[in-house]
Formats: sequence, structure tokens, C-alpha cells
Amino acid sequence: MVGRLTHAVQLDDAMTYDVDRLRARIPALADGTAYFDGPGGTQTPDIVAEAVATAMTSGVSNRGRTTLAERHADDITMEARIAGADLVNADPRGIVFGRSMTELTFEVARTLAQGWGLGDEVIVTRLDHDGNIRPWVTYAERAGATVRWAEFDPGTGALSVDDVARLLSDRTRLVAVTGASNLLGTRPDVAAIGEAVGRTDALYYVDGVHLTAHAPIDMASIGADFFVCSPYKFLGPHIGMLAASPALLETLHPDKLRPSTEEVPDRFELGTLPYELLAGVTAAIDVLADLVPGDEDAMSRRDRIVRSMSVLEEYEDELRDRMRAGLDAIDGVHCRGHAPQRTPTELFLVDGVSPHDVHRRLAQVGVNAPAGSFYAIEPAEWMGLGAAGAVRAGLAPYTNAEDVDRLLAGVADIAGT
Repeated sequence: MVGRLTHAVQLDDAMTYDVDRLRARIPALADGTAYFDGPGGTQTPDIVAEAVATAMTSGVSNRGRTTLAERHADDITMEARIAGADLVNADPRGIVFGRSMTELTFEVARTLAQGWGLGDEVIVTRLDHDGNIRPWVTYAERAGATVRWAEFDPGTGALSVDDVARLLSDRTRLVAVTGASNLLGTRPDVAAIGEAVGRTDALYYVDGVHLTAHAPIDMASIGADFFVCSPYKFLGPHIGMLAASPALLETLHPDKLRPSTEEVPDRFELGTLPYELLAGVTAAIDVLADLVPGDEDAMSRRDRIVRSMSVLEEYEDELRDRMRAGLDAIDGVHCRGHAPQRTPTELFLVDGVSPHDVHRRLAQVGVNAPAGSFYAIEPAEWMGLGAAGAVRAGLAPYTNAEDVDRLLAGVADIAGT
């Protein structure tokens, strides 16, 4: 299927997703809110919060192998790198943590741009979140390199392989593409784009922030040189993660303090790591691996992640279809984005009601569906929405059919007034 990542784990046709099992682990859901703001950050399972608390209330020091507290910090860090590698099928030695995906991307862009100059080209897309645009534009311009823009179809929201491939040349140094649009849910065929980029000497940087929460990820099948994501979008704490091959990271020399280590991946992590958040990352990835429970002794964590995320993907696709059909059936409601492959995310407008007012009125009935451009200013402007954007309703692993029906009832009431 175009746009869907391949994987090796075979799924049992009878395997189903038990959303209530996860909902029981998320304390925030007790307030009765229907949360459709997952694309901006998910609610947290109790066991993730407990992992953070345990790390903070146990002895912890700067990393080392002498004292118990030093070993504790070091073990947390290494466990998080292994868990992150399992999530995206990467090498733990190439997992880097930072304040956010945006901060990590700025750091990589600043470092790579040291080798760019006149005649070099960087490709970005109109579909991307600004976190995968502005760092490249900023440092390409400072280096004297040319920025080339891949433009998507503003009617369907689709970005084709050719939209990117036609811009490639022997002058291309880097291609930055989203794995899924956080605004529209559009899922470009990142593996096919990766094949096209792989026929050049360019590096391929994939923003997986919105995709990683909804599908199994395999960096090898994508062909990504860099893959970035945000654990707080998939039930974890507020931190960013970057994956790359250790060999590639060895060739890069970011700005750092003189006494800081030259080791990879540590050379990319400025200052002391937030060990409590790293403990939360590991816990969140373990939650993803256990969305579909099974024999932990018989399967690796990586295989359990692929199994769980594949079943979740099918569940969310069905729930998204329910949401989309319901929105389309309401007079005066207009959904934007019709790409053939999408995450469970809908962007819509209501005739005669501003996006902000729709957001506010839904909140009054306990439905969180925010409005705006969500830092995806380029696609919002490209589609004529401007900075005001539209209302976004995104599913998360804990969303159920009742939540969707509450959203639809709230929107119908707003559209009818």
C-alpha cells in the first residue's frame, strides 16, 4: 500500500485492539474530557509518570560507573537509547536526546551548514511543520546555499514523490520531508522519496513527530539518514529524540563545550541530560510495545512494538473513517485534506464560525479540539487558511468511539446555530 511502511511481523487476523485497557492506565481521562489534541501532545499513562517519579526520588548524579547514583543515571540513559532504537529500528549508539525535535533539528542544521556554500541546494516542503523548515532555511541562507521548495496539492493535501524528486540534482545536499503532516495528517510515501534521495549524494532528514504515534517505524525501509520524533506525542514526557547511524554522527562536529566528551552520540547532547525524562521515554515505549499484550519472552521488544503499532494503526484508521464520515455529513462543515494515506487527523472549518470559537465551544462540552496552524504555517498559508488555520481533531491511542461521537455531536450543534 502506498505510504504504509513495511514490516516483518505477521499479524493474526483475529488480533484486536483493546482501547479500554490503555484508558484504564491514563489518569487524565478520569475528568471526562474527550481529548482530540493528541497531535500537540498526548495524555500520560500512570506507569510513565511513575517511572519519572522513581528516577527523581532515587539517588541520581552525573553519569559514571563509580557510585550507585552515577550508575543509576548511566543505566537510565543507556536504557532510553536502547528503547528509542527499538522504536525506530536504529542503532542505540545513534540515539540522541534533546529539549525538542525543533532544538535537535536546529543543531543538526547548524552543524551540516558548516559544509555548505554557494551552489549547494537544500530541499524543504510546503507540507512540513516549521520545525523541519526554518532550521534548514535559516542556515542554508547563512551559508549562501539555495533553498528549493517542494509544493503539495492544496486541494487534496497530497505531496507526491515527484513533487520532491523533480527538485533533486547533484547540487542537493539535504532533503527534509515530513513523515506525516501534523496539520492535515497527510502521509507522503517517505520510503519512495527515500529511494529517490538515495540515488543522489544528499542526506535525507525525516520529521517523524506526527507519524511515530500512529504507525510502526523502520528507518531502514524509509531510507532516512536522520529520523526525529517527540516522545510526548506518543504517551511519553516532553523531550525530543533523533536517530542516525553512529558512522554518520562521527562525521559531524557540533558546537560544544571544551571539556564535553567527543563520544557519539553524547557530543550532540548539551549539558546534563534530564534523566527522569529519559526514564519516562523508556516507560512510554514499553507501553507502546504492550498495547497488544503477548508473550514477552517469545518476542523482542522491537517485534512487540511493530505488532502493537500495526494493530493500533488499523484501529485508528477505522475510527478516523467514522470521524471523517460524521464530519462530512454535517451541513456547513468542510474538511480539508484528502490525501490517499493519512494519519487519524482531521482539519475542518464550520461555516460562519471562526476556528477559535469552534475550539472554545467544544471545550465547553468537554471536547478538546484546538484551532490554529499549529506551527505548520507553510501548509496553512499554501491552502489559503492563513495563520488562523482551522480546527484540528486528532486521534490518540486512547481515543474511543464514544469520544468521536461526542466530537461529532458538539460540531453538529455548533454548525446548526
